[in-house]
Amino acid sequence: MDEGGALAPVPVSASRTVRSELVFPNDANPAGNIFGGRVLMLMDVVGAIAARRHSRRQVVTAEIDSVDFLRPIRVGECIELVAEVSAVGRTSMEVEVHAYVEDLFTGRHAVSATAYLTYVALDEGGRPTPVPPLLCETEGQRARMREAEARRAERLARRRRRAGGEGSGT
Repeated sequence: MDEGGALAPVPVSASRTVRSELVFPNDANPAGNIFGGRVLMLMDVVGAIAARRHSRRQVVTAEIDSVDFLRPIRVGECIELVAEVSAVGRTSMEVEVHAYVEDLFTGRHAVSATAYLTYVALDEGGRPTPVPPLLCETEGQRARMREAEARRAERLARRRRRAGGEGSGT
């Protein structure tokens, strides 16, 4: 916090989180591909670490948005997950997570899945608490933040429609 009590901005790079692991048979379906649920769990873990690095608070997953599975990851390949905070609200943070597949014998590396996850920071009593502003360090990060603001507007519109009973069949 600065002298006025405002939270100091945190650079995007401070939230960057990377995790790698081999895919084993118990991670995979009968076709030999990693379970989508396992990929989502790993994405949630690295996303939560990135959000905690940014906020220095306990966080909870509020939403998983726009998950795209682009290429399977097979038993014996390496999954690498990379997460960074892409935007912040008052108490929430959007984290962009990419899962990559790497063949450790050939070095082939490709995007396997992408997702946007939203986390809410909690105070000691378990209530939402403010998070620091995001300090973008590159033009690419500023562009990602603008795109995240558009996704946030879409999420809020969906919530308003649900609260209004749209689509409930009543």
